[in-house]
Amino acid sequence: MINELILNYIIIYVFLEIYEVQWQKATTMVGMLARMHEYYKKSVFLFLIMHPTFYFSIFIMLVSNYNMYAIFFFSIKVLDIAMKIMLIKQVFIDKEISHELSLALLTPLNKYLPYMGLVVYPPFIYLAFS
Repeated sequence: MINELILNYIIIYVFLEIYEVQWQKATTMVGMLARMHEYYKKSVFLFLIMHPTFYFSIFIMLVSNYNMYAIFFFSIKVLDIAMKIMLIKQVFIDKEISHELSLALLTPLNKYLPYMGLVVYPPFIYLAFS
């Protein structure tokens, strides 16, 4: 049976992830990046604040006493934000983008793809405390 505390952490994570999905939601990846760029150009700190699951992953890592799964969860979140910043810089600031990348960014996204984090990350929270 799942511990009540772990379940509460997973529920909190789900709500935070839904928040992130809602403000980033778009029909293409470049649309998502454009929405993120709006916050990034105001302030990189505002951009980072708009990712509460990143801070939640730090919390999970600390509370789980640096469990391997919690560190992996945090590492994925760090890579996710770093990749977003790199793509925003490449597409909107430097305006240097390859033809292949532009095709990939303009490809329509499945409407359920942004919600993949709701399926992928909760097991790491569960495993961090098991």
